[in-house]
Amino acid sequence: MSARRSLAGQVALVAGGTRGIGRGCALELAAAGATVYVTGRTRHEGDSDLPGSLDSIEAEARAEGGRAIGVVCDHRSDEDVAAAFARVREEHGRLDVLVNSAFLLPDTIEPDLDFWRTPIEWWDDMIDVGTRSAYVASHHAAQLMTEQRSGLIANISSAGARSLHLHVAYSAGKAALDRMTADTAAQLAPFEVAVVSIWPYFVRTERLLQIEESAPDDWDHDIEGAESQRFVGRTIVALSQADDRLERSGGAFTSAELAIAYGLTDLDGTLPSGPRSTEG
Repeated sequence: MSARRSLAGQVALVAGGTRGIGRGCALELAAAGATVYVTGRTRHEGDSDLPGSLDSIEAEARAEGGRAIGVVCDHRSDEDVAAAFARVREEHGRLDVLVNSAFLLPDTIEPDLDFWRTPIEWWDDMIDVGTRSAYVASHHAAQLMTEQRSGLIANISSAGARSLHLHVAYSAGKAALDRMTADTAAQLAPFEVAVVSIWPYFVRTERLLQIEESAPDDWDHDIEGAESQRFVGRTIVALSQADDRLERSGGAFTSAELAIAYGLTDLDGTLPSGPRSTEG
């Protein structure tokens, strides 16, 4: 079987996949042959200030010979999330990969603003659609994966888990996410379900490119060395099939670290400039 169709017959769900890292993960999973459910709030292109929608990711996946199924879902709503997983169960009866990439970053956030000078609701935004939403999605995914005794849950975390990044609430949420990775992995180990945290570097998301175009001096980032949106997705496809998948369960890894381990590159054939491990 071709490596690009290595997930044929498998089912994945990408939480928060209309844009950003989640979109890239969904496209890589679809290109590898999986049927990919993609959750998000933006159904039609133009419904948001940023490009990206469920309609457009379905079309892009089809253009690559893959299948993405857009599911309108607000990850603040437990009912919406439950309905998405119920649909997966009804239509396929299995789930092989969950990517927890749903995240709500406040529109006006700037790096390292003092927490007492920012709105309190920023905590709710970044924890509710971030750490909590990953817990809720994992709760539902685990029910399917433990039944079939296999699966991979990939939590999109960051170096903010170890040191202040962007905002106190952001870093607190990522640290909690990595703790959740370790603890859920321990409980899922008897069922051969792996759980990992992945730390991307700077990623050429729609928002980062918008900042680069409109205010290139606002953020300290290396756009030249940034990852494509699809780089993390490539590592997840490889990890889901890797012989050492269960050995890595419970750990946190940079995207570059996984790429090196599995002999991957980014779309341009190179490795991005990010750290080679979570130790720096």
